Amino acid sequence: MNPIIAKYFPGLSPKQVSQFEIMMELYPQWNEKINVISRKDIDNLAVNHILHSLSIAKFLSFTPGTRVMDFGCGGGLPGLPLAVLFPDVHFHLIDRIGKKVKVAEEIAKAIGLTNVSFQHGDSGECHEKFDFVVSIAVMPQEDLVRLSRKNISSVQRNAIPNGVIALKGGDLNAELRGLKNRSETQEISKFFEEPFFNTKKIVYTSI
Repeated sequence: MNPIIAKYFPGLSPKQVSQFEIMMELYPQWNEKINVISRKDIDNLAVNHILHSLSIAKFLSFTPGTRVMDFGCGGGLPGLPLAVLFPDVHFHLIDRIGKKVKVAEEIAKAIGLTNVSFQHGDSGECHEKFDFVVSIAVMPQEDLVRLSRKNISSVQRNAIPNGVIALKGGDLNAELRGLKNRSETQEISKFFEEPFFNTKKIVYTSI
């Protein structure tokens, strides 16, 4: 098991450990064929991508039965790592780029994930309801909230109201100005001590 992931998530089951190990092997292999992670950054897969995705779990532990959409999932981040961590939560991964969705599908199949579904297309073509929408730096938060609103369920089952949880970096003051009353920003360095996270944030906006 990767020591970095084990360090912050020590209670993983043998099945989850195996799933993360295989995931760590498969991403570099797929990245050789289809560039889903920057070639310069693939060596930092564990920290910059897998652990970064899992930071959402430090912010909120999803209640079993929760439904989550991964908006602009690319090759499956943050959806696939979160799906391993929360086997009783359903994750729907959607992206406009079909070959990236294909990578996510193949990795999910290889590690035996049964709590995921996939959609190649625009978010406007998805009419399902979810408790939360998650994403990694896909677009400004205001746009993400506007596009996600129709997919957010009115049924509440988690510790915080349903909404959008995005992973972002840098100064977000201007981006969040119009959402201040409904948004909360959490420094990821509060959860993880690696230098990569010094500028990384979780931005949650209730809908």
